[in-house]
Amino acid sequence: MKNTFQDLRDPVRSMRLVTSGDITESSFVDMIEEGAGPIKQFFTYYKCAIMEVETKFRVLNEQFSLNGESNPIEFIQSRIKSYSSIVHKLSDRGVPVTLINMEENLSDIAGVRVVCSFMDDIYRLADCFLDQDDIFLIERKDYIKEPKVNGYRSLHLIVAVPIFLENEKRLTKVEVQLRTIAMDFWASLEHKLRYKKELSQEKLEVLRGDLKRCADESASWDRRMQEIRDYIEAND
Repeated sequence: MKNTFQDLRDPVRSMRLVTSGDITESSFVDMIEEGAGPIKQFFTYYKCAIMEVETKFRVLNEQFSLNGESNPIEFIQSRIKSYSSIVHKLSDRGVPVTLINMEENLSDIAGVRVVCSFMDDIYRLADCFLDQDDIFLIERKDYIKEPKVNGYRSLHLIVAVPIFLENEKRLTKVEVQLRTIAMDFWASLEHKLRYKKELSQEKLEVLRGDLKRCADESASWDRRMQEIRDYIEAND
């Protein structure tokens, strides 16, 4: 009897195979590894792409420092989208869950967040990053100049970056978000509050209004801090 990885998607079927003696323990492990191998390889591509992007920003940060300037980057964070989130997103779009569909339909499997001190640093870093001849811009969304309705601000870049493997070179998509400390602080809190399901709809609406006002105030702080830095540098 030939068993496939598809059998593992059905817990009842898998249990029958094991308990009935149709499959040995070693065969069961082999079946898991056979199906998991391509998935592990798939996510490894995105991990490598993240390393490439992070390195490019760290090099830029060091270059500014060598030029006698302050480091524009406060910190860098990265993440790989969870498999469950990917499945949920594709299912919402009515797209079959396959590795090919993941690669072709999703641009945010790999994500890198670059947090800067000042707004001008965001655009300067983005320009330097995109000027590199092995970075290919797919999409740019400027939520700083045109914030989302809820007040969210950030510069989003969808790029393709080459990763060099043993026997091939692959272009892999990465979502890069550049934002100030204030933008990042606001986005983090907004994300946490968004999932407070126990709150009433009325209370949620009040909180959304408060968050929007906080977003506007933090944007005002960013502008003022930028003006202060510009004044100091002009009179240095």
